[in-house]
Amino acid sequence: MLKRCLWLSALIAGWLMITACSSAHNTTPRYVPPAERTPLTADHPWPKNSFLVLGYHDVEDGAADQRYLSVRTSALSDQIAWLRDNGYNPISVQQILDAHDGKIVLPEKAVLLTFDDGYSSFYTRVWPLLKAYNWPALWAPVGSWVDAPANKKVDFGGLMTARDKFATWKMVEEMGKSPLVEVGAHTWNSHFGAEANPQGSKEPAVANRLYDKKTGTYETDEQYYRRINADIALITNKIKTVTGKAPRAWVWPYGAASGTTLNLAKEQGYKMAFTLNEGLANAAFLDDIPRVLISDNPSIKRFASQVAQVREPQTMRVMHVDLDYVYDKDPAQQKRNIDKLIQRVYDMRISHVFLQAYADPKGDGNIRELYFPNRWLPMRADLFNYISWQLQTRAGVTVYAWMPVLAFDLDASIPRVTAWDPKTGRTAINRENYVRLSPWDSEARKRITEIYEDLAKHASFKGILFHDDAFLTDFEDASPEALAAYRAAGLPGSIEQIRSNPQTFERWTRLKSKVLIDFTKQLTQAVRNIRGPQVQTARNIYAMPVLEPESEAWFAQNLNDFLNTYDWTAPMAMPFMEQIPANDANAWLDRLVNAVAQTPGALDKTVFELQARDWRKSGEEAEISGKQIAEWMRQLKLSGAGNYGYYPDDFISDKPEMSEIRSTFSSYWYPQK
Repeated sequence: MLKRCLWLSALIAGWLMITACSSAHNTTPRYVPPAERTPLTADHPWPKNSFLVLGYHDVEDGAADQRYLSVRTSALSDQIAWLRDNGYNPISVQQILDAHDGKIVLPEKAVLLTFDDGYSSFYTRVWPLLKAYNWPALWAPVGSWVDAPANKKVDFGGLMTARDKFATWKMVEEMGKSPLVEVGAHTWNSHFGAEANPQGSKEPAVANRLYDKKTGTYETDEQYYRRINADIALITNKIKTVTGKAPRAWVWPYGAASGTTLNLAKEQGYKMAFTLNEGLANAAFLDDIPRVLISDNPSIKRFASQVAQVREPQTMRVMHVDLDYVYDKDPAQQKRNIDKLIQRVYDMRISHVFLQAYADPKGDGNIRELYFPNRWLPMRADLFNYISWQLQTRAGVTVYAWMPVLAFDLDASIPRVTAWDPKTGRTAINRENYVRLSPWDSEARKRITEIYEDLAKHASFKGILFHDDAFLTDFEDASPEALAAYRAAGLPGSIEQIRSNPQTFERWTRLKSKVLIDFTKQLTQAVRNIRGPQVQTARNIYAMPVLEPESEAWFAQNLNDFLNTYDWTAPMAMPFMEQIPANDANAWLDRLVNAVAQTPGALDKTVFELQARDWRKSGEEAEISGKQIAEWMRQLKLSGAGNYGYYPDDFISDKPEMSEIRSTFSSYWYPQK
């Protein structure tokens, strides 16, 4: 990273010599007349065919036992009544499928009730309420729990539970005949956590490959498919036999999805899959249906707040973390590092961590090792999945796997990006930049895709951050594979010829931007095929293509392309790296935010990454104070940005100082509406 940042600083210095940059920009909140202000989300009509899904578990007349995520019967009745009285319209699974097929349009404020696990309370308490209110629901039992012999306790994730807590197949048969009840599947016997890495993390068994400590190996693809396919077949066939109808709704245990399992479920006839992700669902996309988990027996006030918050945009506050800071050859020291990281993230109470999945101890950005098992590079340590899972479960954050796109140091036979030198007319690898594999080479693309597939097979995460190595300068790529691709696209077969004509040069620039984006789309799909459709994407973009769109020629990066392609665009909002004087940094940040804001809605899917180090300096002098970073964060907010973070976080040395930045950084401790 250091080498790359120094090169970028030199490039930007040259750019600034020929591009005037005024520092006279507003650094206070802009006044927007009331008539021009964006309406509150709550005042917008619901998008066509959108619907809210509420996820319940057990229902009890007395105390609500949170070991089973229970709510009281009276509370459930009050909640249904509140929904009815506030204009929510009950819908069924069949209506959702009909809307998906274009046969109907769902009503405004549509809501579906779902009940997981297969408790007998659905039969004894929920069904009478459904009949009283005439509301439909989805009921998804775990087959092995319902199949347990009479008078034998059920192993409920290690909690031995009385058999009568769960329904019988006779109850399921009767429910299957009710026009108000859709019987779905919650697996046959995969609602448990199983060891999924060498450290022993217990992760959802239906969504992850298991790890065998005795052999030190993971499940193979064949073993995983066979285990999951058998489970799906058992629950599917049993429900079909008992109810006379094949189940159509798949409900993920713990809300944890898998693309592999989803594809197997689809092969067995399932039409929709329910997670516990945030937001409204839509009938157009039924592979990843989000739900609001109702637990802790909420009061009506808290329940209403949960429902109302579903449509509100969530702010992203992100720490960008190097696993190289965590890794240590001494297991005891590494454990201390891990505990320190988890505690810091938990105490900071932010929303996301961009977690390095590759090793870069030299800091040159050329990736020779990875932190997960894979086919093509050495594994420094099988560490990424463990840290990711710890951050998700102990620190409560969403983890994105931070991955290079091209800078993998694979076999020398794989072509690298080369640059054309106008002085000599020769082409060579520019080692002042990341040494990148050529995106035009089919073998390079294949091997990189396989690395991403291996990450998805061996780790749990919610998103991918594509690193800033996905760029091509205005003299790249000059490799034979690239030149052949230019000719195939109707361009000259030499960079000298391309650069001699402004129109041709512009076409070439757009071609390169598109090729990089198309490749990241290919990588995204490869990950989603294995990990699941819920995986989101983010991509780093340099500040210059945002501020000066014509500099796309220098980077093959385009802001509008990014906004239209990725869930999140992550500009590198790093003033010192851009050679901006300290006194002008706030004005520069304001200008950066304003440039993004010119595109309607862009700020809602843009996260600005500040710098916590000044890479022009060394040692302690390179550390940027928490006070300075907090000032930059305040400026971002004043300028209208709600999503931001910083890189790197030195959790070992408390840099930047938590006491300085948390009040501005954490939307949990200091919520800003």
